Amino acid sequence: MMRDMAQTGRHNPQDADAPVLPRLGGRRSSFRERVADALRAALIAGELRPGEVYSAPSLAARFGVSATPVREAMLDLAKEGLVDTVPNKGFRVTAVSDKQLDEYTQIRALIEVPTVVELARTADRVSLEALRPAAREIVAAAAAGDLIAYVEADTRFHLGLLALAGNAHLVEVVADLRGRSRLYGLTALLEAGRLLASAEEHLELLDALLERDEKAVHEVMTRHLGHVRSLWAARG
Repeated sequence: MMRDMAQTGRHNPQDADAPVLPRLGGRRSSFRERVADALRAALIAGELRPGEVYSAPSLAARFGVSATPVREAMLDLAKEGLVDTVPNKGFRVTAVSDKQLDEYTQIRALIEVPTVVELARTADRVSLEALRPAAREIVAAAAAGDLIAYVEADTRFHLGLLALAGNAHLVEVVADLRGRSRLYGLTALLEAGRLLASAEEHLELLDALLERDEKAVHEVMTRHLGHVRSLWAARG
């Protein structure tokens, strides 16, 4: 279910006048970074499968862009350990063991739950409300069955939320853990009609934060991260 990047607000890299796209928090990203984000989302969503070898031209055709930014983006993902280069063939998606996925989820829970609960006391309302468009994008993507858009919006929301704690290193750690995860069960959740309910938890979390309800924030975050574990466990 790869999206055509030319139809989703992304620009043809051959267009010299194509503007870079803004990210949450004001940081501007290059087209190469946007391609890497989309590839990473496809990998996390399980649409790029472990052990499979993908060539830059084939991925470029699926995304509706040229091969050069795809090749460059895949090299970036190789540096992150998400893919391995295969000489004269392309890139192989690295496998992640059940134990590794459990460890990633455990670390995320240890970091994210207390950090977000603290935000119920410290985050200002304007900054929290600024995350609502991303939360709504997650819901819209779930309703449309667009798993890559779901993962991209979900990443923007959660990293944007954590950024409100003012610890850039914490955000980097969680971003790395999220990138290494594999949500193989997203397709199953979509087919079972349960993805939309999971997506709406982001709006529930925002409302709890705005109400300064620390107990509710803790409950929603714990439940939400629990879904991460169930998603990859549902791969079969």
